[in-house]
Amino acid sequence: MATHNPDNERIKRRYFAYLKEAKRHSEPTVDAVAKALARFETDTKYRDFKKFHSEQAIGFKRRLAEQTNQQTGEKLSKATMHATLAQLKAFFSWLAGQPGYKSRLQYSDADYFNLSEKDVRVANARREQTGPTLEQAKHAIASMPASSPIELRNRALVAFTLLTGARDSAIASMKLKHVDLVAGCVHQDAREVKTKFSKTFTTYFFPVGPEIHQIIADWVSFLREDMLWGNDDPLFPATLIAVGASRQFEAAGLERAHWSSAASIRKIFQGAFTQASLPYFNPHSFRNTLVRLGESVCQSPEDFKAWSQNLGHEKVLTTFLSYGQVASPRQGAIIRGLAASRDVGQTPDADAIAAAVMRAFHKSGLGGSLS
Repeated sequence: MATHNPDNERIKRRYFAYLKEAKRHSEPTVDAVAKALARFETDTKYRDFKKFHSEQAIGFKRRLAEQTNQQTGEKLSKATMHATLAQLKAFFSWLAGQPGYKSRLQYSDADYFNLSEKDVRVANARREQTGPTLEQAKHAIASMPASSPIELRNRALVAFTLLTGARDSAIASMKLKHVDLVAGCVHQDAREVKTKFSKTFTTYFFPVGPEIHQIIADWVSFLREDMLWGNDDPLFPATLIAVGASRQFEAAGLERAHWSSAASIRKIFQGAFTQASLPYFNPHSFRNTLVRLGESVCQSPEDFKAWSQNLGHEKVLTTFLSYGQVASPRQGAIIRGLAASRDVGQTPDADAIAAAVMRAFHKSGLGGSLS
């Protein structure tokens, strides 16, 4: 049974180079395209792309809908199907313009990878962002053991994510010099830290409690004073693996090196929440926690603008649209409260509300910053 097609492999390499060098897509994006193409080739038994026919796309869509997620055992979500088919559509649209394929394919052939309008709406439906409450996050941190260097690192890692809202890829690449305990901030320098869109910005520690701040201070002190590490050493080092007394590989402390990816960070989070008897929340979900905290403590547009910048967002709308939706229980409480106010004759004047909002924006100098 065929396991690859040489001609397909050659044209795929050209396409991956095009995505990476011409379209400037990241490695994870190119990997996702490669995975989609591998699914399609497996389905067609590695038939030459030059022999593509619309029936192949139609049959693939039908069989894709019947596939299951290897981790959950459930059928693939509409979002996964939509992403896979969109990547295939883009590839065959590009392929139709390449030498050797122009006479075999038409640009319209790629349209057969479209999902129905109904399925597209389901795939693109906005879902409520979930994250732990501040109390849940702090409980998970407090429940983590802290007797060995590895356990100290794991606890500090989760605490640091809550304190800064930094993304896991950034945390995995940070060095000791990026943390300033005196100023209470972390410098996310894109020249060395893997920030989203390679943005450089400073994050000041969020007001999540002095005990969280102390965990980070103790961790930095441990690395500098006990381990004698310097500015260019990793803030959260990888686990050192060595042959133990049982002649098997096992954890043997901390390695003076960065993690190669954020996968280990997610495993640490999973272990922390499991040990605390709480549902698993990934590192990114802490950003939702911090946005909800900001909505409750910020008293002016300027306050929330600063809070938004602290998360690395250039525009407040990014914070509102990506993380700022009101949770369903809170939404119900607000609506019920508004209804109660109306019943007792406390309905405020709409023009007065609008005028007050505008005055607050002009006073803070942020009149045009939300757009």
